[in-house]
Amino acid sequence: MKLQPIKLPEKLEPFRGVIFFAVILMVANFFWKYNILGDEAANLNSSVTFWGWDISAPFTYAARNVAHACEFALNTIGWDVKLKPDNSISHPNGRSVLIIWACTGLKQAYIFFCIIAFYRGPWKKKLWYIPLGLCVVYLFNIFRISFIIAAIKNHPDWFAFLHEYAFKYIFYGIIFLMWVFWEEKIAPRKESDKSKTESTNN
Repeated sequence: MKLQPIKLPEKLEPFRGVIFFAVILMVANFFWKYNILGDEAANLNSSVTFWGWDISAPFTYAARNVAHACEFALNTIGWDVKLKPDNSISHPNGRSVLIIWACTGLKQAYIFFCIIAFYRGPWKKKLWYIPLGLCVVYLFNIFRISFIIAAIKNHPDWFAFLHEYAFKYIFYGIIFLMWVFWEEKIAPRKESDKSKTESTNN
């Protein structure tokens, strides 16, 4: 049994892809927000639960991994930073950034996975595009946190703007661009499907 495509009003048809992208994004974000509950305490061992089950372990592991990767990246390009036992990365002048469960990029990775997994396109291509996209998410998260750590050495007042606004929206912008690439280049509609849509509109 073949599922029939969802019909949209004619005026909205040109925006079908963007609408579905936005819907999947909002549903995935809503599910995460109200089901993945994390302790707001600012420490590495914050508790994270899913429907009452403790799922802190993978978040703790990811937070440590991100911290080590950021320390390595910054020291490699000449910054003198040190990773402390509490998972904070500090400068010689004492300014530091604590990396906790919410800094892992796992939420963004989950949202990207949902967008591609539930959007149209052949699964054979999804099986390689999703892992590739997750690598992009991981690498950008390392860049994001490393940039913030570097910036607060001389500009500690930049932290809130970079963390809460600038990189937050840039992150979602990158996810959007990866979806656009999927939509336009990886999973284009067959000519037969396009002709059906055109004939319907006419």
